[in-house]
Amino acid sequence: MRWLVGWCGAAASAARDIQPLGAHLLWDGPDPLWAVGDWRADEIRLVHADGDTHLAVFGHCGADDLTLRRSLVSARAGALRQLTTWPGSYTAVARFGRRTVVPADLVGVRPVFHTSWAGGTAYATAALPLADLTEAQLDVPHLAALLAAPETPEATGDGTPYRGVRRVPPGHALMLREGGSRDTVAYEPTAPLVVAAPPIDHEVAVAGVRDALVEAVRTRLAAPRHAPATDGGPVPGMGPADRNGSRHAEPAPGIGADLSGGSASATLALLAAGLPGMPGTVFGTGATQAGERLLAVTFNDLTPGGASTAGGLARAAELERARAIAENPRLHHIVVTGGEEALPYAGLATGPLTDEPGPALVIAARHRHRLAAGSADHLVGNGARQVIDAHPARLADLLLDRRRRHLLRPVTALARATGGGGRSVMVPLTIYRAARRLARTTYSEGLTGTAVALRGPLGAALGGTAQDQALVASLAALTWSRPGPAAQWLTGEALAEVSIRLEAVAARPRSAAGVGRPGVRRAGAALARGAADHRVFEQAVEVRHQRLHAPFYDNQVVRACQALPETLRVQPGARAEVLRSVLQGAGVRGLPPGWGAGTQAVTHGESVRTGLRAHIGELVDLFDAPLLADAGLIEARVVRKALRAAAEGERLPLDGLAELVSTEVWLRRLLTRRGSCWTAEGHHDPRAVTSGVSP
Repeated sequence: MRWLVGWCGAAASAARDIQPLGAHLLWDGPDPLWAVGDWRADEIRLVHADGDTHLAVFGHCGADDLTLRRSLVSARAGALRQLTTWPGSYTAVARFGRRTVVPADLVGVRPVFHTSWAGGTAYATAALPLADLTEAQLDVPHLAALLAAPETPEATGDGTPYRGVRRVPPGHALMLREGGSRDTVAYEPTAPLVVAAPPIDHEVAVAGVRDALVEAVRTRLAAPRHAPATDGGPVPGMGPADRNGSRHAEPAPGIGADLSGGSASATLALLAAGLPGMPGTVFGTGATQAGERLLAVTFNDLTPGGASTAGGLARAAELERARAIAENPRLHHIVVTGGEEALPYAGLATGPLTDEPGPALVIAARHRHRLAAGSADHLVGNGARQVIDAHPARLADLLLDRRRRHLLRPVTALARATGGGGRSVMVPLTIYRAARRLARTTYSEGLTGTAVALRGPLGAALGGTAQDQALVASLAALTWSRPGPAAQWLTGEALAEVSIRLEAVAARPRSAAGVGRPGVRRAGAALARGAADHRVFEQAVEVRHQRLHAPFYDNQVVRACQALPETLRVQPGARAEVLRSVLQGAGVRGLPPGWGAGTQAVTHGESVRTGLRAHIGELVDLFDAPLLADAGLIEARVVRKALRAAAEGERLPLDGLAELVSTEVWLRRLLTRRGSCWTAEGHHDPRAVTSGVSP
C-alpha cells in the first residue's frame, strides 16, 4: 500500500521525535511531507512555482510542469478547483508558506484524512496511520452506521472507524494554516434542488465522455515505468501483497485490461490497445514499443452452476464475446479459470489489513487469482455503472423538471426488470407514483422516514418471489435514503443510535441549494459508496508491483459523465450506448453481437451463493464468538442462522451478509495486528514493530 502523510502546525518537539516507518521525505521544515510505500519514480512529481509555493502530485497525472505551475498560482489565489482538473488519478498537496491545501477527489477513491495532533493537524491519504499516531480507539457507532445505512452519508458523516480521525468529504479540500487551524471547503459547485442545469446536447455530452476517457487511458499508457522511487519497505499491517501470499505472483510487464468485466472494461481494453493505429501504439504517442500487444484477461468461472443455468449461459456468452474482441491483433488474450480457491469467501483467514472494512474482503482471493495473471499496469472498468447509469431516484428529478414524457421508457424497463412487465399493469404505475412521491418529499422528511424505518421490522419486506423483492428494492431506491442490506441483522440498540444520528441531521436547517436534487444526491451517495468499496478492493487484492487503474473514477471522467443529460441517462441500455459511441468516436467498430449485455449480476449472484455453500462451516465458526457481538452490533446466533439459511437457498440479501462477514474479518485482522506505522527518530528496524502482523 502507498500513502502520503504530513502535518501542519505541530509542536516542534513532537515533530522531531517521530516519523513514518519506511518513509521518503519530500519536503522538510516545520510542516514536513512524506511518501510511504513502493511509489514509482513517475508517480511522484514536485513542482516549485515561486518563492515558498510548492506542489507535490502523487499518482498518475497527465498535466505537464507548466500546467501544474499555472494551476498552483491560481490555487494560491483561491481557485482550488484548478488542482483537480488534470487528467488521471492523483492526490495534490500544495504548500503556500505555512499554509497547506490538500484536495480530495470528487468520489473518494483518493481520500484525505486528518486528525488533531501535537497542537496542529496531521493529514494522510490513509486513516490507519493517523489512528496509530494518536492511538485512536475503534469508533463502534461509525461501524454501526456503515452497516445500517451505507449509502446514506448523513449516517457516517465525515467519520472513520477510528475515533478522532476525520475524512475530507468528496469534492472538498483540507486547508491547514499556521497555528493548527483547519477547514474543509468545497471546490466543486453543486446544483440546487429545483433549478435544472442548462440542457446539453446529447452528442456534445457523449463526445465529452469520449475525450475524457481517451485522455485518462492515454495518461496511464504515456507514463514511463520505473523502479520504486522510495526505499521504504512494507508498512506493518497495511500491505503490500508480500503479506498475503502473493510474493511469488509477479505480474507481466506492460499494460493489461479485463475482457470479462463487462462493456466498461472492454471499452478500456480497446482504447488502450491503441485503436486506431498500429498495435502497441497509444493514439500515436509511441508510449509502448511497436509490436507489443495489450494483455487482455478473461476470468471464466467454471465452478458455480452448470452450462444450462442462467449464470452458465451468461458466462459462455461473455467468453464468446471476449474471444471475438480478442481476435484483434493488438490484443493478447488469456483465459483464467477459477476453482474452489477462486470462490467468494475463500482465503478469509489470511490477507492484508485494509484501511477500512468493505465487502471486497470476501471476494479478494477470487480477484487476486484473476489479477495475478494480469499486467503490471492493469485497467479495470470499476465505477462505470455509478458514473454513467441513472439511479432510479433520477426519475424524480425529471418530474421536478416537468419532463414526464421521458419517463415512459425507463419506468417500463424498470417494471420489466422487476418481473412486472407481464404480471400486472399496476407495476409501472406503482413505480411512477413512488417517483412522484419522492419529488414531493423534502430532504428532512426523507431522512426522518429512514430513521423511523430503522426502528421497525426491517426483515418483513424480504419475503415473496425474486420479482417481489426486486420491486421492493426498486421502490426503496426511489427515496432520499434507505436502510442497508445488513441492517436487519443489527441489534436494536445499534439501529436506534443510527436512527438518532439521522434525526439530528434531519433537524438541521438547510437551504435547497445545499441539499441538491433527490436523484442527483442519491446518485452521488451511491457513487461515493462505490468508490470507497473500490478503494478497499484495491488494497485487498493488491499484487506485488501491480497497479490497478480505474479511469471511470477520475475527476475529469466523472465531470464529463455528470454532464450527460438526465433524459439520456435514464433510458434503458444508456451505458452501453454511451460506451459504444465512445469507441466509434475513437475509430473502434464491429463490436460482437450482445456487446453491452448486463451479465455480471447473474454470474456474481451464483458465484456468491456457491462460495457461501462451500465455506459455510468456516463462516459459522467465524461467528461463533464474533467481535461484532462483543461490540453490541449483532447477536451471533441470529447471524449464524441467517448464514445457514442462505447457504440452503433461502432468499436473503447476500450483499448484507457479505458486509457482516467482511466487517468481522476486518476487525479480527485489526485487533491481531502488532506494531505501528511510525517509528522514533533514528530507529529504522521494522522487525521491532511487525511481530504478529498477519502473513
